[in-house]
Amino acid sequence: MPAAFHDPAFREPTVDEVGLVARGLGETLPVLVAFDADAGGPTLVSGLVAAGRLDIVQGIVFRYWREDLAAGKRLAPWVRPPV
Repeated sequence: MPAAFHDPAFREPTVDEVGLVARGLGETLPVLVAFDADAGGPTLVSGLVAAGRLDIVQGIVFRYWREDLAAGKRLAPWVRPPV
């Protein structure tokens, strides 16, 4: 997987990708997601995310400081108050 990428398009993994992960880990995990993304090169790169579980949190995530967060809204983990 590339060190940095943006605009991922998530998709179901191919049969070959499922086999690759199963062989590499020695087991199949409950969650396997594939994606294609822009890593700054001439073509898209593919990546795989394998996990034991997946938690989906719905809501709006702000990438900048806000004090007045309503229900269902939160700050991105790296956002800090201004100094």
